[in-house]
Amino acid sequence: MSTLETLKAREAEVVDEFEFFDEWMDRYEHIIAQGKSLPAADAAIKTDDNLIRGCQSKVWITAEKRDGLVYFTADSDAIITRGLVALLLRVCNGLEPEVLAKADFEFLTAIGLTEHLSPTRANGLQSMMKQMRLYGVAFQAVN
Repeated sequence: MSTLETLKAREAEVVDEFEFFDEWMDRYEHIIAQGKSLPAADAAIKTDDNLIRGCQSKVWITAEKRDGLVYFTADSDAIITRGLVALLLRVCNGLEPEVLAKADFEFLTAIGLTEHLSPTRANGLQSMMKQMRLYGVAFQAVN
């Protein structure tokens, strides 16, 4: 399976999960549960260089390339934002840089998330997605 197929399969899995919930409060609870399952990041990544600009809460994202694939480490000081970052990592970890650079994150629209977030959270989510794509672009140039 290519990493593009992996990306699409992971996105479909998340969409299927969220279709199970009828109410948005239940969906938020699921997002919070995703955040609670995210392993705590080492304090060493919580630097200004890894801080995502444009987020209301603090979010740190860093990445490394191993065996041709991109792996993220991330954390946030806010529970819902931590859940959002956990969803992004769940979908994007272990992808080829080329696939990551072109990721459209359509699953977020499919689950209705983009229309249910406050404007400041939506801006923060856009900033997280942009940074993850930029890592994909940057790692394309690194052997």
